[in-house]
Amino acid sequence: MELQQSIELLKQQGFGLAAISYDSVAILKSFADRKNITFPLLADPDSKVIRAFGILNETVPKDSGVYGIPYPLTYMVSPEGVIVSRIVDEDFRQRYTVGDILSGKLPVRNPATQAEAQTKHLKLTTSASDTVIRPGERVRLLIDIEMKPLMHVYAPGVEGYIPIAWKMAESAGFAVKDVEFPESHKLHLAAIDETVPVFQGKFTLQREIVIGQPKALIPALKEGKELAVEGTLRYQACDDRMCYPPQNVPLKWTFKFEPLDTQRSPVQIQHKLGPSAK
Repeated sequence: MELQQSIELLKQQGFGLAAISYDSVAILKSFADRKNITFPLLADPDSKVIRAFGILNETVPKDSGVYGIPYPLTYMVSPEGVIVSRIVDEDFRQRYTVGDILSGKLPVRNPATQAEAQTKHLKLTTSASDTVIRPGERVRLLIDIEMKPLMHVYAPGVEGYIPIAWKMAESAGFAVKDVEFPESHKLHLAAIDETVPVFQGKFTLQREIVIGQPKALIPALKEGKELAVEGTLRYQACDDRMCYPPQNVPLKWTFKFEPLDTQRSPVQIQHKLGPSAK
């Protein structure tokens, strides 16, 4: 389970972990025993807390066996009990991982996913928020770039020059979100009296991929165990004297695959259908 596997990462950043659901104590205990869960699972079988937070999924019919479920989301709470962040899953089939949330909000890097490459103009380190992927998860990819002294690359929106670009190879195994660029700054080129948007020094590019559902994902796996995610970083570097030929740096991330847990709790403790359900 992704949450259980993220406990050490959370501890390293000073966080604790607890989950709440509309399931009964019996269902949660059955699940926790089977999956060796060590963090608190809070039972809210009447959805009182879920309603108090205003997150009850009102689209679910009252006579449904899953009535009472909340919209899936994650709260980050301060030691004083103040909610400092609220991350809402847009679709219950697409879930943010703990690693994705932390790496997007904090300077967190998963050392097990890091790889380095170097050119004449820059050094880059690729990493990812997670090492294991499951259907429907949102995983964050990162490229930390350190330019060589006096070097710069052009930011998106520049005119007359080649901006830095991160292309991804197409795959049925995942969908790609847009690149998240840092804020660029304006550089005045005195020799030609131009001012252009650039990146210099150290900066980071980020983007998410959404892992596909089993029907599309599983055929894309290597030997049914790994998913390769590939791309290219294209840029044109310049210094205070000249611009250099455009470069293409190959990128690759490899993830281990873990199927979703579809095992249900024993029949005698499962949620019952409402009185008008068939």
